[in-house]
Amino acid sequence: MNAETFKQNFTAEDSTDKESLENVLTIIEDVKRNKDEALRKYTAQFDGRKIEEFKVPVEKLKSSFDNLSKQEQNSLILIKERIADYQQSIKYKDFEDGEFSYVYHPLERIGIYIPGGTALYPSSVLMTAVPAAAAGVENIVAVTPTFTEGNITFAALYLAGVTEVYTVGGAQAIAALAYGTESIKKVDKIVGPGNKYVALAKKQVFGDVGIDMIAGPSEILLYVDESADYTAIAYDIFAQAEHDVNARTFLLSDNQDVVDGIQSEVDRLIDTQVRADVIRESLKNNHYQITDTQEALIEVINFIAPEHVSIQHTDQQAISRKIRYAGAVFIGKYSPEAIGDYAAGPSHVLPTNQTGRFSHGLNVNDFLTSHAVINLKEGTYNNIAHAAKTIAKKEGLDAHYESLNIRTER
Repeated sequence: MNAETFKQNFTAEDSTDKESLENVLTIIEDVKRNKDEALRKYTAQFDGRKIEEFKVPVEKLKSSFDNLSKQEQNSLILIKERIADYQQSIKYKDFEDGEFSYVYHPLERIGIYIPGGTALYPSSVLMTAVPAAAAGVENIVAVTPTFTEGNITFAALYLAGVTEVYTVGGAQAIAALAYGTESIKKVDKIVGPGNKYVALAKKQVFGDVGIDMIAGPSEILLYVDESADYTAIAYDIFAQAEHDVNARTFLLSDNQDVVDGIQSEVDRLIDTQVRADVIRESLKNNHYQITDTQEALIEVINFIAPEHVSIQHTDQQAISRKIRYAGAVFIGKYSPEAIGDYAAGPSHVLPTNQTGRFSHGLNVNDFLTSHAVINLKEGTYNNIAHAAKTIAKKEGLDAHYESLNIRTER
């Protein structure tokens, strides 16, 4: 299809699932009222696990790291260092200029949600905990529905310096972080990816605590031409589609022959994939192929505001400069989206579902609060007070006017 047809027919993922929302609201209210008792009930109901003590002993976190192979340990260490270096390089610095300054402070206590249960995600640990640590957050709490005795998620938490870890997941974990229980103390902000119940719960508790974003299905948009490696592009598509059946993939080119060639590679390789069933279902319902002019395709990119944009095109630098809305942009064949999931440096916690048009990927600065400091001299005050008094009078706020006027009269 062309760009205009796509824009007319494309719709963002509908997050207004009434039944799921009602279930989440019930869980949140239950946790607010019954605290640990509710957490135990839902852990048994959804995870099939009876549990008395939610907190993971630090010794178990340490042993999980110690029991990894040296290669696994070194891989986690390398990734942690790359993330930390990148986050420090973009961290906001205090600013001072005479009568004004702007200062930043780390949040006091944050909670990170790490998906688990059916799979382990040490990468999500590092992509959330390391930026928080770089900001200077002293109290980082992790919740994860992970119950095995020792695993790489626990190992990554230990390496990241997170020692307050609770084995609870789902909407009930978000409620516990937002409102506190006997075991889990309330946090100031909740970050991290999760399923739709976690996303709905984060949306409901926002305002009582801060959140990073409302995550939707994962996405990649690939803008390619005949210079791209068609086999590599097919694997880039598979890498996104294997997340789950709702993952979205977009293939853009100004040449239909390129799209056809990549489709041939997809057809040739799909049966060799371990998660072929998931990939096939994802591509059947959520794969889009769009051919048009470069100008029209760039409009499509900014319209979708994809979580990941991969540009493998002879004009890739010029194209990238025209992208205004995206979670992250990957340029060239040596910057596949998969490297961003693990080791490039920027966090892989990114906006989806067109929310990139008004939000950004998680980074160190999301764990900072800030405020202005105003220290005017008498001369500056006298130069501007008349304007403030005029507007205060016009607004009918007499005390404001007098507060200003008494200083000029004296």
